[in-house]
Amino acid sequence: MRTYRQLLATPQFTPLLLLALIQSAATTVGVLALGTLVFRTTDSPLLSALSMFGAAFAQLLGATFLMSAADRLPPRAALCSVALVFAAGEAALAVPGLPPAALFGVLLVAGAVGSVGTGVRLGLLADVLPAEGYVLGRSVLNMANSTMQVGGFALGGVLLQFLPERTVLLLCSGLYAASALLARCGLRRRAARAAGRPSVRETWRVNAVLWSSAARRYVLLASWVPNGLVVGCEALFVSYAPGHAGVLYAAAAAGMFAGYLLVGRFLTATWRERLAAPLRLLLAVPYLVFLLHPSAPLAASAAALASVGFSATLLLQERLAQLTPPSLTGQTQGLQTAGMLTMQGVGAALAGALATLLSPAVAIPVMAAASIAVTLALAPGLRRRPQEAGGYGEEVSDSSAARVAGP
Repeated sequence: MRTYRQLLATPQFTPLLLLALIQSAATTVGVLALGTLVFRTTDSPLLSALSMFGAAFAQLLGATFLMSAADRLPPRAALCSVALVFAAGEAALAVPGLPPAALFGVLLVAGAVGSVGTGVRLGLLADVLPAEGYVLGRSVLNMANSTMQVGGFALGGVLLQFLPERTVLLLCSGLYAASALLARCGLRRRAARAAGRPSVRETWRVNAVLWSSAARRYVLLASWVPNGLVVGCEALFVSYAPGHAGVLYAAAAAGMFAGYLLVGRFLTATWRERLAAPLRLLLAVPYLVFLLHPSAPLAASAAALASVGFSATLLLQERLAQLTPPSLTGQTQGLQTAGMLTMQGVGAALAGALATLLSPAVAIPVMAAASIAVTLALAPGLRRRPQEAGGYGEEVSDSSAARVAGP
């Protein structure tokens, strides 16, 4: 599968893509409306920032306690339920006079449930597409999400010029409800990938099995840590160049889009294998130029070039899918995404602390150097081994996967 026409002709992919687009739009517009509402009512930049991005940290809770549900629930029912939870959450956030503790409680639940929803959706993607189409399909979802985030912030800004924040939150609740209807009517019924009931115990047990494979450990760490450190570089754009931060973010978004397009659409499997390591390094190396206090055009060029390296994540996701038994796909992909989002938050916090102690111009290349060091340290463990050719890695066999998936 090499073309977008073939991809869109694949049964069930189009409704899955539309579902992701609608929910991405609702999330982006809702985050902006909520952050604006919290800042207007509390005059606190901290609470506003936490209301916008705090749910990402709750992804870790979902990955730790709930993620077994990603493989043990029927996908259509699970996606409908997650969308309805988000619809109820947005409606609750619009209630006048909602105490801060209740607000952050809603965000905590939404983040944890959202992590499971991501696992269900990515597991279903692997079910819908043939193995050779996974990278193309995942790249399209990533590009669509990036585009919808840009459009969603623009749309949210326009809506907030004419409507109260709470009204915008109710509109987002309606979008989530519409996505639940789309999931119910557009996706066909499928059985759960794994037997047994979802539980905290099952989540821990499967996470332990996933972590027991050295090959998967390296892939997960390579997905989480270097990526999170580079997001820390991006988190300093505003403090580094307040007058040009928008240009830097736009350049980074364009580079990310170009990388996903290149890897997903044009690179063959052979070239993806050859370029995997260089792309992982490209993610951070261009940020070293910030040591020279570059002009705005040069800084934007470096940000764009570095963001092409985010496409290495696609190759790590493909590798992880190859190393994972089908019955564990949802939990594995959900764990990878939750860990990545959590580490991005950690990276942003670490970069902010370094910039406070030093300066943004120094903190950016320091974070980039740390990312390069981690990438080089993980490189030996990411080399393919002969044992991977016919299965899921040397530590996990089909029988062990069956024991984990059983009741």
